[in-house]
This record gives sequence, structure tokens and C-alpha cells, in this order.
Amino acid sequence: MRLLTNRLAAALALMLGLGATITALPGMSEAQARGRGQPIVIMNDKGGNVVKTIRHRNRLVASGRPVEIRGYCRSACTIYITMPNACLSPRATVGFHAPRLPGTTIIPPVVDELMAQFYRNGILRKWNSEWKYSLKMHKISAREYVRLDPQTRLCRK
Repeated sequence: MRLLTNRLAAALALMLGLGATITALPGMSEAQARGRGQPIVIMNDKGGNVVKTIRHRNRLVASGRPVEIRGYCRSACTIYITMPNACLSPRATVGFHAPRLPGTTIIPPVVDELMAQFYRNGILRKWNSEWKYSLKMHKISAREYVRLDPQTRLCRK
């Protein structure tokens, strides 16, 4: 069953073009995207469509600009935290719950695995054992997040 689910996730990712590298954010030239200018701030993001968030994550990574995650970061937003150019504000709150079809309690197949590919260490263990099954929001502090995933960088501010 696990192999079949992995194949479904891989097929879905290919169909949706999730492996594509995007070199610039909308309205930004490639030269600007490569520059290390002001950080991109993700502030109070309640999540949303996982596939769109993965595409946006790809653009943020490709931009090369620093990304700061501040305030609350819930649901699909959590996949931004492990970007190599991201940091998490020490005062941020991070929330996890099972992915679900909008306006329902239906947990769709494969989406949890798409999200899991962006989690590491204790976060991935909690995701797989608890959070991906829960319709309730599980909130943790930035410091708790780093305790569970020591590879996560905290922002200076």
C-alpha cells in the first residue's frame, strides 16, 4: 500500500509540474530574483491550497532572497519553513492539521505525503504519527518547532 501511495504522490507531482524550477517571482526580473535584497516576509499565513503553496515555495527558493516567516504560519504555510533561504521568527506560532477538501472534513489521499516531503526530524515524526490525521489545529511555538527540527533557522528579529 505504501509503495502505491508513493507512486500516486510522484505521479501527481509530475502531472502538476511540481518539480519545475521557477527563476523569478511574478513581476520580478531574473536579475532581481538572483539578488540578495530585502527579505521576503511571510506574515500571518493561514495556509490554503497545498499545490499552489508548493509552486510558490519553488519560486521563493529560486529567488535566492532571504525569506522570513513571522506571526502565525498554519497548514500549507508550514512547508515554507524548511526552505534553505528561510528563517522562522522566534515569536512565530506554527499550526498543523490534516489537509482537507475546502469546506469539508474529507481528508484527500496523497496530499499529506506531498506536505511530508518538506518536513524533517521530529516535525516529520509528529506529522506522520499525529497531525496529518487531526482536523484540530495543533499549534506550537517557533522554539518548540526548532526543538523538534534543529535544522530550522530562527530569524535574528
